[in-house]
Amino acid sequence: MKLSAFGQKFTGNSGIVELMDDLGSALNENPDMIFMGGGNPGRLQEVEAIFQQRLEDIMTDSQQRHSLFGIYQSPQGDKEFLEQLATFLNKQFGWSITANNIAISNGSQSAFFVLYNMFAGTMADGSQRSIHLPLAPEYLGYGDVGLSENFFTATRPSIELLDDQLFKYHVDFSQLQLGQNTAALCVSRPTNPTGNVLTDEEIAHLDEIARAHDVPFIIDGAYGLPFPGIIFTDAKPHWNDNTILALSLSKLGLPGVRTGIVIANEEIIHAFTNANTIVNLACGTLGPALAKELFRTGEILTLSQNHVAPFYQKGSQQTVQWFREALAGLPFHIHKPEGAIFLWLWFDGLPITSQELYQRLKKRGVLIVPGHNFFIGIDNEWPHKHECIRVSYAQDGEIVKQGVGIIADEVRKAFNGE
Repeated sequence: MKLSAFGQKFTGNSGIVELMDDLGSALNENPDMIFMGGGNPGRLQEVEAIFQQRLEDIMTDSQQRHSLFGIYQSPQGDKEFLEQLATFLNKQFGWSITANNIAISNGSQSAFFVLYNMFAGTMADGSQRSIHLPLAPEYLGYGDVGLSENFFTATRPSIELLDDQLFKYHVDFSQLQLGQNTAALCVSRPTNPTGNVLTDEEIAHLDEIARAHDVPFIIDGAYGLPFPGIIFTDAKPHWNDNTILALSLSKLGLPGVRTGIVIANEEIIHAFTNANTIVNLACGTLGPALAKELFRTGEILTLSQNHVAPFYQKGSQQTVQWFREALAGLPFHIHKPEGAIFLWLWFDGLPITSQELYQRLKKRGVLIVPGHNFFIGIDNEWPHKHECIRVSYAQDGEIVKQGVGIIADEVRKAFNGE
């Protein structure tokens, strides 16, 4: 099979491909596999009941049912949904946006493929531009979306050691340098994989830097603000005409409907819509159909604040305690859990790589994600890259507790030279 450069790049192995392959095949290999590696949200009965009722209402209304199944929506997305969302955001946060500032995508992953390649890669004059990540580790799904090589650069974070085996990454502004080849800044907030939430001050400073260099500031809010609001610390939503805010319905409990949301200035939305039309023709209708009423009534905030965020915060606190007990006496640190649905563990001086640890745990029926995949744009010489793992705590508590015990046992064996 003769492949183009595109074909060779996108049909090969990558961190995100390996992760999704494992998620898909591990259950066949081991029906009792403990999934602590993927980003699948937990099941919340109260939230599921709301979506079930909304779907039943649609199915009993012939016009809504036909709109859901039988009509292509605008390439930008369902107009009523866009208007409801714009009205909601303006009312809640005082933003001055309209439906023309919003576009829908088939999941945020496809949105980032379009957005990143709109701004970075090979330019019309033959020069190369790159996306800069001010704080790595970052979401592994970014790593392979670029159509050219050297697509990402990154700044190594500073590390603050905290009490109770916690630590926290910070943007190291003293080392953050943008060049003429920087196309955009991008952060996830909360950060996937670490659960770090950049402070309002850090966000404001990054916004200033982006404006000073005349590049967009992209914020991936898939886990964050203003919804699904999986944030356990004080933080405010951020948007202005130089910001591209990417949101998702997945972590509300709708990962299967593949609905991403892009909020930006009208010029960017127009360009994104044109590109997205070529790639996807039109976007799915199920996500907007289920969610538009939630934005009209404001119930989206009730779901986020009263059900989604408390569920994960409780799970986070409990899982941290289990790890502290199980790893007692070992050189470990847990990134301060400020949001998202993961814990990020750092085993200082780990005698094996996180990839080897991943393989050992997989054989024992526990799936985690090795940390090196997330250090996009960071050179391989930093040992810290190979001492970290990402662990999801979204499953049932007893299953998570069992997985914590197996992880701790395998880490202890590694430090004991076994």
